[in-house]
Amino acid sequence: QLQLVEIGGGSVQVGGSLRLSCIASGDAVIPTVNAMGWYRQTAGDEREKVAVANNDGSTDYADSVKGRFIISRDYAKHTVTLEMNNLKPDDTAVYYCNAESVIMRRVYWGRGTLVTVSS
Repeated sequence: QLQLVEIGGGSVQVGGSLRLSCIASGDAVIPTVNAMGWYRQTAGDEREKVAVANNDGSTDYADSVKGRFIISRDYAKHTVTLEMNNLKPDDTAVYYCNAESVIMRRVYWGRGTLVTVSS
């Protein structure tokens, strides 16, 4: 099994910044993880990709966050971090950490952390 624990989140005003971190644990599965990232979801909407960081160093961002959010991974510490800058009310959502293992044919999720951006 792979456990993902999110750290961070909270409330911030428009234009502010927040950092989300996610720590992965599960020695047997971690070596099989090929990507980690962040998704978000608001009530009534589907979960959407925010940013993903692949093992080959490539990253992928949602158009809505390009230029404002930065994703990074620390492979030694098994973490993925999302730096969120110039936050907007539309960024308000529950943010979920995600890890994908092609070998295990599974996608893993954290429990989520709430980010609220107020004007």
